[in-house]
Amino acid sequence: MNNSASKFDYNVVIIGGGPGGYVCAIRLAQLGFKVACVEKRKNLGGTCLNVGCIPSKAMLEISHKFHDAQHNFAKLGIIANKPEIDVKKLVDNKNEIIAGLTAGISSLFKKNKVSHIIGSGKFIDKNQLEVTDENGSKQKISAEKFVIATGSEVTKLPNVEIDEKVIVSSTGALEFEKVPQKMIVIGAGVIGLELGSVWSRLGSQVEVVEFLDKITPTNDNEISKNFQRILEKQGLKFRLSTKVLGVKKDKKGAIVEVEAVQGGAKETLLADVVLVAIGRKPNTENLGLENVGIKTNARGFIENNHLKTNVDNIYVVGDVTTGPMLAHKAEDEGIAVAEIIGNQAGHVNYDVIPNVIYTYPEVASVGKTEEELKAQNIAYKSGKFMMMANSRARATYDEQGLVKILSCAKTDRILGAHIIAREAGNMIHEIVVAMEFGGSAEDIARTCHAHPTYNEAIKESALALDKRAIHS
Repeated sequence: MNNSASKFDYNVVIIGGGPGGYVCAIRLAQLGFKVACVEKRKNLGGTCLNVGCIPSKAMLEISHKFHDAQHNFAKLGIIANKPEIDVKKLVDNKNEIIAGLTAGISSLFKKNKVSHIIGSGKFIDKNQLEVTDENGSKQKISAEKFVIATGSEVTKLPNVEIDEKVIVSSTGALEFEKVPQKMIVIGAGVIGLELGSVWSRLGSQVEVVEFLDKITPTNDNEISKNFQRILEKQGLKFRLSTKVLGVKKDKKGAIVEVEAVQGGAKETLLADVVLVAIGRKPNTENLGLENVGIKTNARGFIENNHLKTNVDNIYVVGDVTTGPMLAHKAEDEGIAVAEIIGNQAGHVNYDVIPNVIYTYPEVASVGKTEEELKAQNIAYKSGKFMMMANSRARATYDEQGLVKILSCAKTDRILGAHIIAREAGNMIHEIVVAMEFGGSAEDIARTCHAHPTYNEAIKESALALDKRAIHS
């Protein structure tokens, strides 16, 4: 398997040490390949672990506990002194978690004999990479095959300068030294709503500005509407169908100019901080793609055919290529590429990749929305069950939300599912597994569920497809 080692430095080099890259490297090493992973950060884990998924979840958890202590403990019979938040300690805790997890990946690299090369990689040709470290020192490495796993970066608003202090990306929003009195979030997607929730719970007045006419634009419409009502009850304010014309700093904070998408009078919004969360774009700059002739599409993503680029020995995974920009999608692609290179049947089922928003309550989905099914003229049934009728949710004061399952009207095969619930991110996996095996709603309806659990709402939703839900 290592027959090319004498000709090249490595069998495979992965560019990028995020979820797709480091997982791919470990799996390749397990399969017997000599592997190196080139990562510009000293810490492995990419955006997800260092400034994305993991730190935001830590802060979501801490802020939720603080909000509970402030607003809900008394009515539950828990009498405590008025809680206060130590923002520095909050951020320190978050950083401690990151340090532990990144160290864990480094240990896995050592265990699997994966070489970690710190620096930015740029193709010289299809078998050579130039790596430049933070001091400008360069080295060349060669490999039989390469995997591009460089992830994504923040999409910026035109003529808006992000300083990570007043006008911030998700990175800056994880590092505030104090709770801002007023925060404007530009973009009502996952990142904006999660980080907006964090600072709202900690005491900030949060207003979300969204160009489209709904929050979480890719979600099922019914779910988005219910989700917005829940967030509004928590104190978040929304300006939908609103265009941002510009953002400027002043001595007191930031000035945001907006107007209605359909036209109208311009308005000026004032805030202490502004979070720009309008999405992410593929990270392909300075990779030397032109030196090897790798093609990108109109949106800048590297195109792939079964995860191979148009160059026969170079593969691509994660946010930098097409498909949902999710860490777990990248991980599955990393495993698939490693197994394809190892002459195994690497495969990713893009129809059953779950998506989760980690607010409170969480929002999770998999498969088709009602709108997609209607647009594709697919006959379907819908079964819904409200969490307020779930005994576990009532017992834990988590009765907000619902479960909605969509199945084929002819075969009863599950086509999609959408959940708002305290543990939606865990609950959705029952449906993901069922869909992976081509399961029907009846399969779930006939499966015994432990009582009392949140997942009983999934069974009731499956029963509701046939109008035989028991508790509603």
